[in-house]
Amino acid sequence: MDRLRHFIFVRHGQNWILLFRFGLVGGSGVLVNLLAVIVANKLGPDEDGVFWNLPLTEFNVRWYHVYSTMAFLVANLWNFQLNRRWTFKSAAHSGWFREYFPFLAVGLLGQVVGLAILTALMHPGSPIALSPAFFNDTTGFRTRLYWAQLITVIVITPVSFVLNKLWTFRSVRGRTRMAALGVTPDSTSEDTPAGTA
Repeated sequence: MDRLRHFIFVRHGQNWILLFRFGLVGGSGVLVNLLAVIVANKLGPDEDGVFWNLPLTEFNVRWYHVYSTMAFLVANLWNFQLNRRWTFKSAAHSGWFREYFPFLAVGLLGQVVGLAILTALMHPGSPIALSPAFFNDTTGFRTRLYWAQLITVIVITPVSFVLNKLWTFRSVRGRTRMAALGVTPDSTSEDTPAGTA
């Protein structure tokens, strides 16, 4: 039992701290995401309206897909900046673009899965569609789009954490490994691209 406790809390203690910070950043990102969806929904056309007919199919891209994607882009940039500066503290060890493109790629992968979840929650023929009887859009707290977006973000967040820790912010792992080996970041260019400090 002591060995298991040591393995979970001591050996992986830093991961728990990172997960907690990532969760706080993600929580703020959820608020930013929802705020962006609300603004887009208030200013734009009806969320259920057709934005684009998919050629040669009976399927459509609806405005709620567009609003969700716009909100994702805003929240993705917000989360990246906070994770880079605070959660993983990688800003001094890797270039902005070097980390942002993997972060964006992970986010886009999550967004594609999220759009499928969002569609399943919004489409009236889906077995997991949110009930229009309760989510009847009479108030902000009963707006189907907002709840569908929130559920989607919550489902995607754990996958996003794992992929970002293992891929996007890998320079932190490299820096930790180098410190354990007694190598200073100045003596190697593995994690620091030319022209960055």
